[in-house]
Parts: sequence; C-alpha cells; structure tokens
Amino acid sequence: MEVIAQRPKSLRDIQFTYCPGCTHGISHRLIAESIDELGLRNKMMGVAPVGCSVFAYKFFNFDMAEAAHGRAPALATGMKRARPEMHVFTYQGDGDLAAIGTAEIIHAANRGEHISVFFVNNAIYGMTGGQMAPTTLPGMKTSTSPYGRDEKDIGYPITACEMLSSLKAPYFIERVSLLSPKEIIKAKKVVKKSLQFNKENRGFTFVEFVSTCPTNWGLDPIKARDWARENMFPYFPVKNFRDKSLNGGE
Repeated sequence: MEVIAQRPKSLRDIQFTYCPGCTHGISHRLIAESIDELGLRNKMMGVAPVGCSVFAYKFFNFDMAEAAHGRAPALATGMKRARPEMHVFTYQGDGDLAAIGTAEIIHAANRGEHISVFFVNNAIYGMTGGQMAPTTLPGMKTSTSPYGRDEKDIGYPITACEMLSSLKAPYFIERVSLLSPKEIIKAKKVVKKSLQFNKENRGFTFVEFVSTCPTNWGLDPIKARDWARENMFPYFPVKNFRDKSLNGGE
C-alpha cells in the first residue's frame, strides 16, 4: 500500500497537549513537513520562548533551545552567528513577540539576521490566564480587560507584519490564516517558501499565523474560528507584505 500521508520525521511521535481547537498543532505540522521536504532536519535548530509556544521543544524532533520571555530572536541570532552552517527559526506567540520581545524582533529584523520567525497571533495571552495582549482587539474582553480593550487608554493592536515591513532589511514577510483547510494549504506554501529562503541564507523571514484560542475566548472551536474570521481579519489582513525574491532580492 502506498503511503500518501504520515507524521513528519521532524515531529516526535507523541500526542500534542494543546487545547481542543488550538492551531498550534497545525502550525507545528506545517513547519515540520516543510523542514522534511527541504531536507533540513539534520541542519535545523529552533528556539521557543515563554507561553504556549514553550512546548515546541517537546514536539519538534531536532535541537530546540529555550529563551527567556521575548528573547527568542536574540538567542536565535547568537545560534546562527555561532553556527552559520546551521539553520535557525523561532516560534513565538503574540504575548511574547509583540510585548516584552518587541525590541528583539525589531532589531533582529532590522539587521536582516538569517533566521526565520513564525509568529502565532491569537490576540490574547493563552498560557497564563487569558490576559490582554498587544494584539487584543478594541472592545475585546479578557481577564485583564473585563469591559473590553479601550484603545483610548491602552492603544490599538500592534500589527507585527505592518511594523516590520517598514524596515528595509527583512527579506520575506507574510501573514497567513489557519482557519480552514484551504487556508492551511496556502499557509503551508508560505511556510515552505520562508524556510527555502532560510536554507539559501537569503536573510530575515517572518510568517504570522492568524490563529484562535477557544479556551480563553470562551468559545467552542467552530465559533472561535468564525469569530476570528469576522473580527481579526479587519485588523490583521492575510497578505504578503515583502518578498524580495520577486525583484531580484532588492
């Protein structure tokens, strides 16, 4: 019998521990499949910081390092510069990358470090109790904004792709969705393209996943998906922001 689908070799043969409806497992698989298809498993290193993304070290089947909250791009920079023959990515949530890690991600991108960053945006702090994140939408209720985020007091959601695309150095920046099979198939192509550029040492690449957090949103997985489509897309549109390969790398 011909095998047409199987667990990627870049994922360990253990069960995911994420909540029902969480898309971390999907993004893990897309990254792992792409690494396998590009022949990078024995040359790949990953960095996971604090938050739900911390569990990535259990699931990826290659060398993973743990970084302090927000510091994954800084650690990845050191790993890549110390071992330039290797390939490095970070896997970060919005409470990590867009809050305490804002300086690290901006300066790594601005230097054009030869790393890939995978950014999971579910508009909330997932692991620590559903607090308001930098990406929390105006009016969105969380454990620390029970009356809804007040943009006049707290400010507007930080849009990472738009922010990083204002810099000259990044090579590739795109936001994708994990809300339907069709969108997941498209996201896989973007993930693989990002890692192909990583393999070729083209420069800094960044992929943002529009995701869900059914547990902290207080919704079942189907309603969470629909809520994300209706409410997150206006602030976080799915599109490509930068691809230097389309104009000769400039």
